[in-house]
Parts: sequence; structure tokens; C-alpha cells
Amino acid sequence: MNYCANPFFRRRRVTREVKVGNVGVGGDNSIRIQTMLTSDTMNTEACVKEAIPILEAGCEIIRLTAPSINDAKSLKNFVAEIRKRGFTTPIVADIHFVPAAAMEAALWVEKVRINPGNYADRKKFSVREYTDNQYEQELERLEEAFTPLVLRLKELGRALRIGTNHGSLSDRILNRYGDTPLGMVESALEFVRVCRKHNYHDIILSMKSSNVKVVIETYRLLCARLTDEGPDCNYPLHLGVTEAGDGEDGRIKSAIGIGALLEDGLGDTIRVSLTEDSIHELPVCLKLVERASRPFKSVTLGTVTETRDPFSYKRRPSRELNGVGGDNVVRVCGDEFPLNAPEILEVDPLAMPDLHGQPVRLLTVCDTGKLEPIAAYRLLAMRAPDWPILLRDRTGDLLTASTNIGSLLCDGIGDAVEVTGSVTLAYNILQATGCRSFKADYIACPSCGRTQFDLQAVTARIKARTAHLKGVKIAVMGCIVNGPGEMADADFGYVGTAPGKISLWVGKQQIKQHIPEEQAVDELVMLIKEHGKWIEPKT
Repeated sequence: MNYCANPFFRRRRVTREVKVGNVGVGGDNSIRIQTMLTSDTMNTEACVKEAIPILEAGCEIIRLTAPSINDAKSLKNFVAEIRKRGFTTPIVADIHFVPAAAMEAALWVEKVRINPGNYADRKKFSVREYTDNQYEQELERLEEAFTPLVLRLKELGRALRIGTNHGSLSDRILNRYGDTPLGMVESALEFVRVCRKHNYHDIILSMKSSNVKVVIETYRLLCARLTDEGPDCNYPLHLGVTEAGDGEDGRIKSAIGIGALLEDGLGDTIRVSLTEDSIHELPVCLKLVERASRPFKSVTLGTVTETRDPFSYKRRPSRELNGVGGDNVVRVCGDEFPLNAPEILEVDPLAMPDLHGQPVRLLTVCDTGKLEPIAAYRLLAMRAPDWPILLRDRTGDLLTASTNIGSLLCDGIGDAVEVTGSVTLAYNILQATGCRSFKADYIACPSCGRTQFDLQAVTARIKARTAHLKGVKIAVMGCIVNGPGEMADADFGYVGTAPGKISLWVGKQQIKQHIPEEQAVDELVMLIKEHGKWIEPKT
């Protein structure tokens, strides 16, 4: 299965154009940037106040949540006020659980986003074996629930995003395909097939997760499956890493997941999901798009056969050299072993020396090569099959280093890393890719109109109490839409269930519910202690 034109040269995936209002997505259009409002959709004044500086900053598509029919009706007022102020930016309604809300929203906005995991399904983590006949009956039920929206969107000339979330796959999908990239892709394709049955093609697809490896693998698999479905299945992609968190960690995760895919030539519109005010997402989007839009170096490779599996993570085997490579964890150069050690050999993968019979050294790519970094290290990994590899970044730039080193680590390439001027950034990239764990890991969703508490303030309080916990993963979720699923691989979860009320989870199990918010962080700490994951912070 092919997921991109060439894994050694960035070439934009060819897609059909989908018009979202007056903005074209895919085709020959530039990569579009977007974000989502955090204000209550029912509060038109607050939404407009939040939206204006975002639109003035260059946001090309803006999204609001519509969790109920009343929220969907309120979109009419928001759109009118935005248009009154001279903005023609397309508006997107984000729908979960309530098909009637989608039908209403389609009357007022240029695009509707649905989540196939909960549009016509529910998630209860129930285990059930479906016969083929029972599964087909479920698909018929899904089609019956979804078709009215397809017909309305087609009639009104609206666009649709089929936005699969790793954390909200339906029980039906989970029981048939598991909690896998394949399950995410199949969840979306079921809805795509209904659209195609009615000759509706104004579709944009997304495959989001808080796990960057899952993000990369799933988008690649989706592209391969769309190609198998037929040449006219070349729908544009919306890229994002959901619940990336805030600060440097949120930017690193986003750069790895989004940046790696853009370097593969995938992606037509992006959103960086940070637990911060939405306007802070835009500079990160702009930098990622600017990087992906730069001219690509053209060189002659000759015949190259790709050996890695781009759809499934497996660390590249290598020989050990002084604690690097082999079965060792990925090391940080300059901290865990010296910079410019004599065992390091710089090479140009386009003009490889004969390594046969030579003593094993730590290989890295020289700075004078003609290939882009990701392509160069992929080629090096193929032409030196079992020698350990040092991934180097000389820029010291957070987004560049995260994209280059992070995407290679997610491909299983790399036994050591070096980031010029920042050992901390090197460690944080390893943490974000799941290669190593040095501190507590947080899955924190960006705020939206569904959020039941102040996500930024609460996330900061939880970090202040728990950041010293090594190897503990904590999910901070504003509502229950994606909460249970995205928390499935977290150790502990903190979820808003009603205004001022919190539920606490351990893995997939809800342990406490309806806790007053002012007590919830203390209760979370107690829960961590009860499960033997607590250590006292160093003074």
C-alpha cells in the first residue's frame, strides 16, 4: 500500500478541491490554517469578541461547538454578526451525539464536522461479538441516521468533515477492529461510503489522536485505503494532534504529528490543539505551513526500495556501541554520552562509504548533504542496516527539531539524539514520541464551548501538584465527548461532567463522580496515592 508519492521527496498529495464557503481546501490551494473558539456558543457576544482578533490574525476557517439544537440555532446569530463586521471566513459547526443539531447547523454554517464514533453510535466499552449479519444491520442503521444530513449538505452546498477521534471509536468498531489505526480508518470509511452512495463529495477527513505515533500511522493508512477505494476518493485531509496540551510540550507533540505528515506531502488544512487561548495556536500553524511549503531539494537517488513499515511502529534493529543502540533506550548526546565522541562517523547517504569490515561507529548525516533531514536519515537507515544512528538537529528550533527528530523516532529510526543548544528539548521530544518517560505526561484537551471548567487554570493546578511524577500519564478533559476514550491509555483521568462537577477515572473505569471542582485536584492526588503511583516531590 502506498501512502505518499515518494518517502524521500516531499510531494503534495493530489486531492480534489472542496469549497468551504469561499475558501478552497485541497487541490492547488495552499495549506489552510484554522482554530476553534472556546466561548459558549449560546453567548453570541462572547463568541464574536473572541473571534475578531483570531480572524484578524489570519485564521482561514473557524469552528464552534454545537452540542445541542439550541446551540446550533444560535450559530445563525454568530454568523450574522461576523458577516456584519465584514468577515467572510467560513464557519464550521462541531457536532457530537445529536444528529438533529447537525441538521440545524447545516442551515447556517459553511461546513459541519461530525465524529463517526458518536454521531449514530455510543461508546460504553461493552464487549460483544458481532456476526457479519449483525454488523451489516448496524451499518444499515448508521446509514439511515446519517443520510438525511448528507442530503441536506448536498442540497445547501455545504462541506462536511468526517473527523475520527481515537478516543471516541464506537463499541461496534472496537469489537470488530480493536483500538487501532485500522479501526479509525474503517470508522471514517463507513461514512464516506454513505456520502458516495448519494454522489456527495464535499468531504474532508481527519484522524486525530493524542498519541503522535497513532496520528502518523492512521493518516498514512487512510491515504493508502483511499487510493485502494478508487482514484476519485482523493479527499483532502485536515491534520491535528488532539489533546496535545500546552506550552512547549503541546507544541512539540503538534510539530511531530502534523509536521511529520506534512513532510510526507499529506495534509490540506491544519489545526494545532493547545490548552491555551485559541489565538496562540495560529503562530504554530503558520510556522508549520511555512516549513512545509518551502521548495524541496531535487536530487537523483537511483533505485531505492523502502524497507520500513510506515503503518506500524517497530524500532529499527541496530548493533550496540558503548551503551547506544541494540536494546538500549534512545540516548541523549551531550548528556548521556559526550558530544563529538570519536565513535561518531558523519556520512552523506547519497555517497555512502564502504562500511563492510569496518568497526561499528555511531552514524549521523553530515551537514553538507543535498537531501532534506528526514529523507537523509531514512536513506541512511536503509544503507547501513544495523549500525546505530545519531539523529542531529543543528537549528535548535523547537518546531524544526521536533518535526525532524520526532518523525524519525516514530518511524523507528534513531538510537541517540542531539539538539544543538538544548538537552531539555531532546528529552522532551523523546517523551512526546513515547520513546522514554522522564516526567508526568499530560493529555489535556483544548477548551471549547462544551468545557465544564477552566481548562487552563485546572491543568496548571494539576501540573503544579503532579509534574514530579515520573512515568505517570494524566488526562485532563473538559467534557465527556472524547474523555473516556482518550483517557483509555492514561493512568488517571480528570473529566468535567457538569458545571463545577468532576469525575475521576483510572484507565477506562470511572472511580468517582460529581466531585465539587474545588475538591477534585486533592481527590485526584489521593487517587494516585491509593494506586501506588505517588512519590513525594523533592524539596
